[in-house]
Amino acid sequence: MDSTRLSYLQIHPADNVLVALRDLPAGFMIDFKGRQFPLVKAVAAKHKFTVDALPKDASIFMYGVLVGKMNATVDQGEVVTTANLRHAADDFELGTRKLAWTKPDVSRYVGRTFDGFYRSNGTVGTANHWLVIPLVFCENRNVLTLKSALEEKLGYQVDSKDYADEVNALIARYKSGASVDELLAVDLSSEKEKVKKERLFPYVDGVKFLNHDMGCGGTRMDSDALCGLLAGYVTHPNVAGATILSLGCQHAQASILRDEIKKRDPQFDKPLFVFEQQLEGTEQELMQKAIKATFAGLSMANEQRRQPASLDKLCIGLECGGSDGFSGISANPALGYLSDMLVALGGSVILAEFPELCGVEQELSDRCIDEATAKKFMHLMTSYNAKAEADGSGFYMNPSPGNIRDGLITDAIKSAGAAKKGGTSPVMAVVDYPEQANFPGLNLLCTPGNDVESTTAEVAAGANVVLFTTGLGTPTGNPIAPVIKLSSNTKTFEKMPDIIDLNCGTIIDGEETIEEAAHRIFDHVIAVASGVSQAKAVQLGQDDFIPWRRGVSL
Repeated sequence: MDSTRLSYLQIHPADNVLVALRDLPAGFMIDFKGRQFPLVKAVAAKHKFTVDALPKDASIFMYGVLVGKMNATVDQGEVVTTANLRHAADDFELGTRKLAWTKPDVSRYVGRTFDGFYRSNGTVGTANHWLVIPLVFCENRNVLTLKSALEEKLGYQVDSKDYADEVNALIARYKSGASVDELLAVDLSSEKEKVKKERLFPYVDGVKFLNHDMGCGGTRMDSDALCGLLAGYVTHPNVAGATILSLGCQHAQASILRDEIKKRDPQFDKPLFVFEQQLEGTEQELMQKAIKATFAGLSMANEQRRQPASLDKLCIGLECGGSDGFSGISANPALGYLSDMLVALGGSVILAEFPELCGVEQELSDRCIDEATAKKFMHLMTSYNAKAEADGSGFYMNPSPGNIRDGLITDAIKSAGAAKKGGTSPVMAVVDYPEQANFPGLNLLCTPGNDVESTTAEVAAGANVVLFTTGLGTPTGNPIAPVIKLSSNTKTFEKMPDIIDLNCGTIIDGEETIEEAAHRIFDHVIAVASGVSQAKAVQLGQDDFIPWRRGVSL
């Protein structure tokens, strides 16, 4: 696929629609494989138009797969919209194994290392964090109190999340008699004076305080899944230890958490302090004990040092959010090439967001290493979609208004592009939420398409770095794993440089190939994993954390 200086693109030889790479006016002449025809209407960049006149119910193919059917007869050169196209995807069944793949050239990375934190179970972290976690929402206030007491004094408060200086400047102008127009015209960018705080524990990257609204009052399945998710964070290689606050009477018991920790790490030896408020008595007693334990734990964590580790110790979570019509032809295939490189080096990759794999089930199930793995994937996909449909929804309702506005008008179109993040290597494991999915090779993890829920789950499953593609711009991060965001187009990258790390719009602009972009991304991943560079989400303190309730979330 070469998009250099083109105005439109056929992604796959079997596709019967073309993608506009820039805004094309009505009447623009298309010259495609010996056929010349004008566009019926203007086609915005990222949107699709037909190669031939098509009757009602005709199939539309993109990425070589069925992505929709026409609601009405359309002319040659007609733009495809939600009005004339409906979601459709091919059925899937257990097929033959298709495990052959072409490994990319990784010679430049053989022998390269990143500097990480070794844990006793053999995993290596890309960061060194201490966690403070509530087992139930009743303890959220106490966790926030601990955060207020510890974060700033230990030097972990992020300056950019506090706009008090800007508010003080407006207060001063209001008191001096400024009008509404004068207040709106104030240049607040000059009012913020950032002061870098010195950390008491320089080898601890952060104390992370996780809040949630679960642990009791819901189903036992949800509280058990919460314990599994939290165990994934406690045992994560980016975590040195944890302080756990429990009320005592909730469904999510400390004993369940300990069992889940043991399932993931039978020889678990990190410092873990668990305090139960109904046993401790007064809030003051609880908080004083938690503060002392956390402080002592931080002093232990501060003894850790980064050491060289081979690249097979990387486990990369693949995520997309705020996707657009360019995601599937720039950022996502660049991640797919990088995924294949890491797999070739012996590392791990996690592809999640099952609602965004609708339409590519056959390809992915055929790539599963054995029939049992394929059957597990197919079961998870069908049961998830059936549950969604029973509750009045379905995978076909996954695209958001922003997705649709920027060219992803059916779930199958969105899915076919999203799946490109997983590359071409065999699927070595299929894992249900909230279990570990850090096996060498490509892992499929059942999660929603919701950005934060999925990222939260990927990290719990073992991802020590997350690569997050976006076309519209998404300010998402994670408390313990660096989330590196990549734009699918140059316009978004230039508009939102504070939240997006890398630009893959260079592929659309014809400035580099998918392979060249993948190498550039991989070099940046190694720098971030080594602590040499910081992801924008880390700089901004974007510590998003949302556990998934096992109901419907697309």
